[in-house]
Amino acid sequence: MYTLAATEVDGAHLPVLLVVGLAIFFGTIGAKIFQRLRIPQVVGYICIGLIVGRSGLGLIDAQAIKNLAPFNFFALGVIGFLIGGELHRDVFRKFGTQFFKILLAEGMGAFVVVGVGTGVVIWLVQGDVSMAVAMGLLFGAISSATAPAATVDVLWEYKAMGVLTTMVFAIVALDDGLALALYGIASSVAENITGTGTGSFLRTFGKIAYELLGAVVLGVVSGFILNFLLRKIRQEDGGLGLIIGWMALVIGCALALGMDLIVAAMALGATLTNLAPRRSHSAFSVVESFATPIYVLFFVSVGARLSVGSLPAWMWILVLVYSIGRTVGKMGGAYFGARWAKAAPSVRKYFGLCLFSQAGVSVGLAILASSRFEGEIGNIIILTVTTSTFAMQLLGPPCVKYAIRKAGEIGLNVTEADLIKERDVAAVVDRESPSFNEGTPMKEIFRVIAETDATVYPVVDNEKRLVGVITLAGLKQSFRAEGMSQWLVAIDVMELAPDTIAEKAPLAEAMARMSEQSLEYLPVVESEQDLRLAGVIEVRKVKRLLSQEILRRHRAAEETEGPAPGAIVGQG
Repeated sequence: MYTLAATEVDGAHLPVLLVVGLAIFFGTIGAKIFQRLRIPQVVGYICIGLIVGRSGLGLIDAQAIKNLAPFNFFALGVIGFLIGGELHRDVFRKFGTQFFKILLAEGMGAFVVVGVGTGVVIWLVQGDVSMAVAMGLLFGAISSATAPAATVDVLWEYKAMGVLTTMVFAIVALDDGLALALYGIASSVAENITGTGTGSFLRTFGKIAYELLGAVVLGVVSGFILNFLLRKIRQEDGGLGLIIGWMALVIGCALALGMDLIVAAMALGATLTNLAPRRSHSAFSVVESFATPIYVLFFVSVGARLSVGSLPAWMWILVLVYSIGRTVGKMGGAYFGARWAKAAPSVRKYFGLCLFSQAGVSVGLAILASSRFEGEIGNIIILTVTTSTFAMQLLGPPCVKYAIRKAGEIGLNVTEADLIKERDVAAVVDRESPSFNEGTPMKEIFRVIAETDATVYPVVDNEKRLVGVITLAGLKQSFRAEGMSQWLVAIDVMELAPDTIAEKAPLAEAMARMSEQSLEYLPVVESEQDLRLAGVIEVRKVKRLLSQEILRRHRAAEETEGPAPGAIVGQG
């Protein structure tokens, strides 16, 4: 019988499902606390991981992290898939050159600054030039990677949209490919310098090409197949199982074949969204609907993996130089790359702030280096990168939030459901909607109806309290009593309001009530205790207002783009 692995803490075994439950439950609570403090939720996930992980209570130890590896691989695949969904062909037509210029500049900026800084520190401490050059190359290559998961999570959390957001989505996805290429070259040179090399440059380049280009081919081919299958399956449940299963297959194939799983998943998403933009929208919505618990588990395990132990004093200096050098290199490279690419002002000013997070690929390359360069070099690399990752993972998300806020891109990528969730009834109530006093004669009622397009007319008493409503359907009944209309008043033809809503109530509650009762309107009152009429909300008018707001925000996002690529821009 198949059994789940367990982890041992103080002699007791914690089943993996218990670890998963603890991570998701407490990670979610931590995120809510941090959100109330206006700190990105991903920081809450990581901090909970620190508390329950190796640096805290030890509930999630090394064995538990190893057992959670399949979940983490799948989480990275989901992130790559959703990033790919943002890479439409028109985006690359518009910004393609800018992407690669900025990518090259920020990646090489970190490589050079970190490489020189760490190399000097190691030379001063160890007095070995060969070791200093080799380790400088390795540190520089590792520092060029950016963690897409934490960065992208902030963009999704704050519904960001605009040129800066577009740049971040594309470049953090491509960043790891550049880091892998730089590491492959740097590690080969370092092996030759230290005399431990066993492979050739050609072999190294071949391995890099296989990992990256092979992943692209795998993702593209898989995207064509998934698009074909989605055309054949219409049922929502079948589509959900198909998409999840196919993503798992692609991620598993990438791992089995030794390819980059993030690149493969990203290529899958990009292929799908460009083959069938409308049909693929539902596929990405399906993935987003179940992704949250996976993200929580992933980031909690990231925090649990971090270990800030006792380091020699000179190692703390190395960590500081690495961290500062990476920050300066990324920000400086991003700024000059954006100037070189003639990117929008928001990209030049704030893009560098979105590149601080480092985790997955950086730690993975550090582990690879520690196994490839055994002994002192490997230990120094993995301790330095792991310790700096702790600071970068906490610093990165708030900086991304600050950047997109300063760029004016927060809240521009919203849906109708998002707007409903964040508003109350008072924001959409029609306070000018016509109403009648209970004694209003039919002649006046008919005149008002002829001059307005409302479908419901509240009836109030002399104190402005709601007593009923007049509907067009209800009026038809009064037409049957020919010759009587001149004697009727509003109270004679009104009907009781099927329901009411207080103006301070959430809009989501009002929309849910109308949906459940098949209503097209709701009279709005001051409060549940005060039945004075405040106005009316109608489904058609609410949807019209929400559509106008979404369009307004999308136009605002387009306005953040600044001049078109290639245009002459001013200095600054």
